[in-house]
Amino acid sequence: MSSGKNRSDVKPGLRVKIVLKKDQRTGILTEGVVKDILTNSANHPHGIKVRLDDGQVGRVQEILSL
Repeated sequence: MSSGKNRSDVKPGLRVKIVLKKDQRTGILTEGVVKDILTNSANHPHGIKVRLDDGQVGRVQEILSL
């Protein structure tokens, strides 16, 4: 299982767990499939920001399937 801090690890179609902006304090994770990658930098200490198929936006905490 890979963390979502490196942009090269995150690709559209991957199943991931993200933390939504509203859940950052609680750490509640939301599972979904990556639609778009929103972070431009090669890596980010809090996780790469993505948009899921259902439109939710958050930072990748775990990559479930490679």
